[in-house]
Amino acid sequence: MMRDMREIDIVSVRDARPDDATEMAHVHVASWRETYRGLMPDDVLDAPDFLARRERFWTAALTDPRYSTNRVAVAEAAGVVVGIAMSGPAREDAGVDSELYLIYLLESAHGSGAGQALLDAVIDPSASVGLWVADPNPRAWAFYARNGFRPDGSVKHEDGIREVRMVRPPVVLSA
Repeated sequence: MMRDMREIDIVSVRDARPDDATEMAHVHVASWRETYRGLMPDDVLDAPDFLARRERFWTAALTDPRYSTNRVAVAEAAGVVVGIAMSGPAREDAGVDSELYLIYLLESAHGSGAGQALLDAVIDPSASVGLWVADPNPRAWAFYARNGFRPDGSVKHEDGIREVRMVRPPVVLSA
């Protein structure tokens, strides 16, 4: 059984590679099951092909030239992928430069710093950024608020989950 990542001091973040697709799919599916159980229908979370679909998604995201402008990173602890993140061009007219498409961590990696390291790896601080966050998801809301994201009033429903758009202006770095 995997140890709690908070017990492990070293979490590294790097660009994702095509050979990470299987582990990334595992993190994607496991984190959805941990986070969205009770918010999303069980038949979606427990679909027999869920893991295979996520692996196909990640293989395409990491190899298809159509996605070459996306930034994709993984967080590892003890050589195991424990978190994933992806950003790219804004998909909607939200008045932002880019969009955080996703950031998922295994529950065992919460509090390890992996989430912040992933966000920093895929988001350019000089760009304005938008994202969609599940509501309710208090842990994610708090994380994004700490990073300067605020709701802009846009709401949608996807996969049975209410989502709220949050945006962040460019971060001004002091010299």
